[in-house]
Amino acid sequence: MKLLKSYIWPLLTVVISLCCNIASGDKHSEEDSLQYYPPTPANISKTEFRKLYRELNSFFDTTLLKSGFNGGILVAKDGNILYEKYVGRTDLRKTDSINPATSIHIASTTKTFTAIAILRLVEEKKLSLNDSLSKFFPQLPYPGITIKMLLNHRSGLPNYLHFMSNEKWGVDSNGKWNRQFATNQDVVKMMIEKKIDKAWPPDKRFSYCNTNYILLALIIEKITGKSYPEYMREKFFEPLDMKNTFVFTLKDTLTATPSFSYKGTYWDYDFLDATYGDKNIYTTPRDLLKWDQALYTEQIISKPLLDAAFSAYSFERPGVHHYGLGWRLQLLPNGKKVIYHFGRWHGFNAAFTRLPDEHATIIILGNKFTRSIYSAAHHCYDLFGDYQQQKVTDEPEADSLSADAKKKN
Repeated sequence: MKLLKSYIWPLLTVVISLCCNIASGDKHSEEDSLQYYPPTPANISKTEFRKLYRELNSFFDTTLLKSGFNGGILVAKDGNILYEKYVGRTDLRKTDSINPATSIHIASTTKTFTAIAILRLVEEKKLSLNDSLSKFFPQLPYPGITIKMLLNHRSGLPNYLHFMSNEKWGVDSNGKWNRQFATNQDVVKMMIEKKIDKAWPPDKRFSYCNTNYILLALIIEKITGKSYPEYMREKFFEPLDMKNTFVFTLKDTLTATPSFSYKGTYWDYDFLDATYGDKNIYTTPRDLLKWDQALYTEQIISKPLLDAAFSAYSFERPGVHHYGLGWRLQLLPNGKKVIYHFGRWHGFNAAFTRLPDEHATIIILGNKFTRSIYSAAHHCYDLFGDYQQQKVTDEPEADSLSADAKKKN
């Protein structure tokens, strides 16, 4: 009997443990960790909803929608959509109308996704913000740069959009690179072989640089063993039910939403359209709202890391404009904080803003070039609180364009 008990008791312990895990949903399993649940939208009164809707409708009717805008607008509060509008055509050469499922290139707003993916790897202890760039790319001639410096644009690295478009480094007299499309790996190879001079010493100052984020995308690939498009799809897009969001690759050239100049002429692909991490996510306003709402939970990354992402790191110049870890910030004198990232690539313009005090979200995506998107987004803040945007009329620092794009613009 004693011998029998010695076998039965351990077996019962295992069975009880398994039952408990099943009952609790086994919260620590890899499968369950990829099931995100957005916060329940807060109740909004009929009076408040109607007031904000009237103000937003009047605002956009008299500003952005009068400027030839072609794209989608979504404004929400506490997860409740207050205003949503889609105007224009997916392809100006055809008749299909832009709709809620039309995926549009968000340019540098992509950096918010790349940054959060890196911070997720930090939380999983697969990476440290203090890790050296040389740990992942020992041949790169840029010592003293950390992951954190890549995230907050304090690396001092040269911007690949500039040196890849320079005749000195392999572009012919017509501004064409010597291969059809450059990849992230091609950029790194050129930096190693040509030993291109850095722009600034590491951590000397803030200098917006797209090279930082193509390197971060490659680091994600090195750590996870998956391509950046695959990892982002499996870790974020699918779990968040972002059905119309993807990372553009060359196989998408015939199906992705095209872009157009402000005159309405087609903006063709160029040799820098195959790099990702700094750009090349296509999404919709509704999908971006899912991304926004997920960040109000701790299911993607913990609050301390998210707070680090939303903190400023560069104070060399006085002013309200700052940069966190993958996010632009406005720190206003009255204590208000704006968390946002705008983007520009070819004829695409994107504005994505979070107003944490009001839990308000402003999303504007377009595929016909217009700077009006940025000023409209800025001025929209004041419908929710005292964000002192009345005098903001200039376009914020946006993505640099390739040599070809500059000529077309």
